[in-house]
Amino acid sequence: MKEEICKEKMALVEKLGVHLENREHLAPVAARILSYIILTGKKGTTFEDMVTILCASKSTISTHLNHLQDLNKIVYFTKTGDRKKYFIINQGMVVQHINTMVNKWGEEREIHLELKKYKETINNNKIENGNEKFDLSFHDDYIKFIDGATASVEELRTKLTNNKFDI
Repeated sequence: MKEEICKEKMALVEKLGVHLENREHLAPVAARILSYIILTGKKGTTFEDMVTILCASKSTISTHLNHLQDLNKIVYFTKTGDRKKYFIINQGMVVQHINTMVNKWGEEREIHLELKKYKETINNNKIENGNEKFDLSFHDDYIKFIDGATASVEELRTKLTNNKFDI
């Protein structure tokens, strides 16, 4: 059973790693390190574990760990009597990602409101033939979607910032 869980974890490390390479513009090894740290959870993982499990050289792991720390994607903690560093995900990074999403969605919402207003003006003042009028339902539905998605991730952000749960 433990071997199956390990295989599943490594398959997810690879899948999430590919995703993070693209989304975060990370080098492949850095993306795998971040993925592994995410899937290891709050107990953290050590430098030595990553060298062994990710089959990369010490210098490669060290370089990418330093880079991920510089990007504020990971942090480490130590345990009393243990000289090792235990790397975990930086929850602030997730909050920052949520803030970026909410800002982008807000910009999109404003554009759709402007487009809808323009089309309403055209519909009311310029177009007499009903078949040629703009259908505004797409904008209404899209704005409704953005509002719902924004509310959901803002709730998630609030829980993260109030330490309601760990990642």
